[in-house]
Amino acid sequence: MKRLTNLALMCLFFFITPLFVSAATFNPNMILTDAELTNYTSMDMNAIKNFLTDKGSFLANYVEPNVRMYVYQIIYEVAQVYRINPKYLLVLLQKEQGLITNSNPSQGRLDWATGYGCPDGSAGNPKYQGLANQIDWGAGGTRYVFDHPEKFNYQVGQTYTISDTQVTIANDATRALYVYTPHIQGNKNLFTLWNSWFSTTRPDGSLLQNVEDGGIWLIENNKRRPFLTKTAFASRYSFDKVIEVKQADLEKYEIGEPIQFANYSLLRKPSGEIYLLDNEILRQVENMEAFRLLGFNPEEVVETTEDDLKNFKLGEPIGVGSAYPTGALLQDNSTGGVYYVKNGVKYPIWSKILMKLYYADKKLTAVSPEELEQYPTGGAVKLQEGELVKAKDVPTVYVISAGLKRPIANAETFESLGYKWSNIITLDKKILNLHSTGAEVLIEN
Repeated sequence: MKRLTNLALMCLFFFITPLFVSAATFNPNMILTDAELTNYTSMDMNAIKNFLTDKGSFLANYVEPNVRMYVYQIIYEVAQVYRINPKYLLVLLQKEQGLITNSNPSQGRLDWATGYGCPDGSAGNPKYQGLANQIDWGAGGTRYVFDHPEKFNYQVGQTYTISDTQVTIANDATRALYVYTPHIQGNKNLFTLWNSWFSTTRPDGSLLQNVEDGGIWLIENNKRRPFLTKTAFASRYSFDKVIEVKQADLEKYEIGEPIQFANYSLLRKPSGEIYLLDNEILRQVENMEAFRLLGFNPEEVVETTEDDLKNFKLGEPIGVGSAYPTGALLQDNSTGGVYYVKNGVKYPIWSKILMKLYYADKKLTAVSPEELEQYPTGGAVKLQEGELVKAKDVPTVYVISAGLKRPIANAETFESLGYKWSNIITLDKKILNLHSTGAEVLIEN
């Protein structure tokens, strides 16, 4: 395989693909994210081979005569060399010549597989001819454009007229795609194929940020719930767990109830009652005496409408005798055991890691065993939704989803979901065993 040294003319032909049923809306400003285009570990060699086989492709068992390699080997190795997503190369082969679904392509389609170096209306440059050559130059050409914006006319953030459409290029991946295919229809075909073949359904608890407008959504019960404010998000989750996606990736989910208020907000109805928002439950503060004795601040009360609160469930009211309605960390001064005490129940914490994760804002207060004994003991503190976890000395990584620990099938699935290896928490097995095991998370290619 040769490395790219300069960029030649690229073919303007594209393969007209069949219509696919998809809820995704094409946005010419943002076709793929940078991560999608450059995720070169998204498929291993066997996954590429299986994908071609499942599609009934001529390429599944084809040995390229010039290099004496299977096509799936070529795709994989080229993807690794240029750090380009092999999924992109599969889509490119279909967009340009229909080679993924064609069971008997002509030699001409094989020779110009990725449409590289064949200007519209004229013969292709023999320098780029041949299936292996085309895959190599298609990947290398795309990567070169991605890495060297200064050498090309299209620039991120600038607006251009492309196919009579005003396009404001949002990122480097989209810029590279327009350099490769400088018209709307070809890139729309690529987008449609990508979403048909590689659209991802994510586990509950996933936090997705729309790269086009910055909005953050929680995936819950196969719906997407928008966070309406930064404080509503930050009171529940950490920003380092957010995964960037396109608008099209969000559109597959029905919109659920918005998340408007920060957890533990004090909310006042028009009728005057004040409620504490406790993890989607409204708990009425019984009277102003309870309000003062529990240390609530009148300046933190948020005025609301009846509509703002109509979808919340009502919980136990908060009175002068309520013990720690917003939670506290208490440590047995005899044994050193730590408990999260809330609403008069103590929950043992089995790991300092969980203390740092979930209660960093709580002061640890040492108390006597006698004081702790007055509170009934609840279940041990569990992991929260969306956490990536593994046990010590065990390679399996789980995602916590709907209260279950769901094993992630492989590294390709992990990275395809946009997860970060740095976010994996390693804990004692007994903590993972607090969660029942759910279905495996697998992205099938």
